[in-house]
This record gives sequence, C-alpha cells and structure tokens, in this order.
Amino acid sequence: MRKDGALWALGAMSGTSLDGVDAAMIKTDGHSVYAFGPSAYRPYSDEERAVLRAALGHWPGDPETAAAAEVVETAHAEVLSRFTGAEVLGFHGQTLAHEPAGRGTHQCGNGAIFAQLLGLPTVWDFRSADVTIGGQGAPLAPFYHFALARHLGATEPLAFLNLGGVGNITWIDPTAPGPENPGALLAFDTGPANAPLNDLMQVRLGKALDEDGALAARGEVDEDFLARFLRHPWFDLAPPKSLDRNAFADLVARLDLLSDADAAATLTALAAACVAQAQIHFPAPVTRILVTGGGRLNPVMLRELRRRIPCTILPVEDVGLDGDMLEAQAFAFLAVRVLRKMATSGPDTTGAPALVGGGQISRPD
Repeated sequence: MRKDGALWALGAMSGTSLDGVDAAMIKTDGHSVYAFGPSAYRPYSDEERAVLRAALGHWPGDPETAAAAEVVETAHAEVLSRFTGAEVLGFHGQTLAHEPAGRGTHQCGNGAIFAQLLGLPTVWDFRSADVTIGGQGAPLAPFYHFALARHLGATEPLAFLNLGGVGNITWIDPTAPGPENPGALLAFDTGPANAPLNDLMQVRLGKALDEDGALAARGEVDEDFLARFLRHPWFDLAPPKSLDRNAFADLVARLDLLSDADAAATLTALAAACVAQAQIHFPAPVTRILVTGGGRLNPVMLRELRRRIPCTILPVEDVGLDGDMLEAQAFAFLAVRVLRKMATSGPDTTGAPALVGGGQISRPD
C-alpha cells in the first residue's frame, strides 16, 4: 500500500437510529477528498432491529451483546462484499453504550473479521483511544467535515449538522490551515434528534419512524415543554460534549398526555430547538448550516430548523453531497488518517486534552 498519495477507502457506519448499514467509498489522502465512489445500504429487518434495541446500554460480556454483534457483523458482511477496488476499510460498528466519564464507549462488531473476509487493512474501534485519555469520543466526523468545507470552496464560517439518533454539529472556519489547528473546528452534540421520535413511533404505533414527518405535520408543538426541557443544565455546558442515544430516555413517557400527532410534533421541534440553543456556543455566527443524517429527510424538522435559526439551512444534497452516506464516508476518511498516523480528534472536537489518532488496525493474514 502506498505510504502517501490518495487511496480508495471504504467506510461503513451503523448509526444510533438503528435503521441499517451505510457503506461508501471515497478517494482521499487523509487531507483532501478527490473523488466520491460507489455506495450501498443494507437495512436492518424488524427482527434485527429488536435485537439491537435489546442490547442498547449493554457492555462487552453482557449476554445481549453477543446477539447484537452477530447482527452487526452479518449485515456489514453482506453490504461490504458488494464493493471492489478498496485499499482500506474503516469499520465503525454499532454503538451500544457510551459513557465517556464512566465505563467508556462500546461499539459492537469485530473489525478483525473484515480484514480477513475482505483481504483489506481494517481500521476499527475509532473512539476508545479518545475516551481513554479523557475525551468524549464523539463526534468523530468533524475532521471530514473540514475536508468537505474545503472541497466546497467555503471561505466563511459554516456548520455541518448531523441529525441522527442524536444531533451533532460542527462549526468550521475553512480558512484555517487544517482541522488540527486551534480555532479551525468546534464540534459537539446538540441534544436528542431522531431517537426519541423513532422511539415514540415504535412504542405507540409500531412503526420505525415518522415517514416524511406526516404525523408531526398534523400536530401542535408544546412550546412550554420545549422551554422546560431546554433549561436542563446539560445545554449550558461548554462544548465539546456528547450524549448517549438514551441520555434522555424518559422523553417519550413525559409526553404521555399528548396525542400521537402532538407528541410527534413536539419531539420533531425539540430536535430543532436543541440545535437553535447550540448556537450560543459558536465562536462566530455561521452563514449556512448544511444538514445531513436522517433528519434532513423530514420536511417538518427542516421547517422547524428554519423557523428557529436565522441563517441559510440546506440539506447537503443542495451542495452536491450525499447525506445518506456522509457518515460512512467519514470513517473511510478517518481510516486513511489512522493508517498514516494522523490525528482524528482533538480538544476542539471531543475535548480530548491532546490530538488523538484513534483506531485499531487489523491486517489480513
């Protein structure tokens, strides 16, 4: 494998929304993005999703995690075997538990399996090194967001907003020399996003999500509830900071007195209100926010963002990027950086006390 120059890297991501496995290829040297390659998606079945839900909050050695790992590894094997031409794989796995100030972080799935299966150097366990030295271990996409801002030719501060199970945002100064430089980035979780809404749909209606925001569009937002929720002290904490998917697991129960439509509308607006609140932490205002993750497909959530935040808000497709695959691409990008002993996180993205190059490397026999 070349020690410098651009590589075709394959990345795979299974997010906290528990929808399925995204996989995508990019050509990168770990600094710039030169080309976007093929991508693929493998959804989890209802049965597989139930196994993963049962394992949330559990740690290695717990009986629930073995079944979850089998689901994750089988699904990844199916989708990754479709690709050819990759020179390295970045395998994220499925986050089951995340307690950076406690027991650590747990992404299930053994990356060494894929080194042998695909015959590729495989970088995995991206978060543990960051957590071990005192970082939050999340978010990890910001260094890739910086490369994308440069790829887009940005010259003013902007932000990438990922609305997955949890929301996270990356503030970027694209004029900085690189993502490692102080002041180039500020990244942190904004609060709950799709996770409580998806949980509401599952608990009340047996559905995985509010497709196209159809249920929320028929409801009314309980603004008093949002105001009370945003007074939680977590929102005033200075970033970097991160949340576990189930950090506010009581949200659905707290809306028991609302109708299905009003509860869906309130949780949809809550994701946007958390992002609006996050603006108080930005070093400087942004001219635009580019939205990725499943939330960008919810027109009601986008409408709430635009209603609450005074800047241009666009799904990333509007600037030529693939919002379905951006997280998978990020782990392809980070895999190249790990191979080349470059930083993948640092003080302004995860709160780690120093720059960190996270990730184990497994090589084929």
